[in-house]
Amino acid sequence: MNIEKDITVSFTGHRDYDNSANEVLAEYIRRLYAEGFRIFLCGMARGFDLAAGECVLSLREELPGLQIRCIIPFRGQERSFSKRDRERFSRLVAQADECVILEERYRAGAYHQRNNFLVDNASMLIAYYNGTKGGTHYTIHRALKRDLSIINICLHREGELFNDLK
Repeated sequence: MNIEKDITVSFTGHRDYDNSANEVLAEYIRRLYAEGFRIFLCGMARGFDLAAGECVLSLREELPGLQIRCIIPFRGQERSFSKRDRERFSRLVAQADECVILEERYRAGAYHQRNNFLVDNASMLIAYYNGTKGGTHYTIHRALKRDLSIINICLHREGELFNDLK
């Protein structure tokens, strides 16, 4: 996979995301597109990741050249998903510009490896982060250490950045 970090945004967020910020998410994608961002990386987890990937797909006609790339931590990740989320996962994979499977099978640390990939291959992070511990927390703090700009749409505040968490 060839990634140009300066035009790439990654997503991170909670699995219990309820689609409440989908309009805010779409608006930020439009704004970032206007600034020259074209590639969006999706970690393919339930909840926010799938919703963010679907949002990019829904904006493709409106925003020519917009790309979604699926970063799958291991083959078969979706097997533990509900039927509805497996279907969403499959649709997203089928319509993605590219899919990268990081491991052939699950192993300890597979999700951290995926989260590292998301941070290390982007210059911006769009998050749905409520402050709780877990993978999203880990990803936010890795992004902060790497000086990525972070937009947290969980807060629904214009331009809210987490760069003061260092």
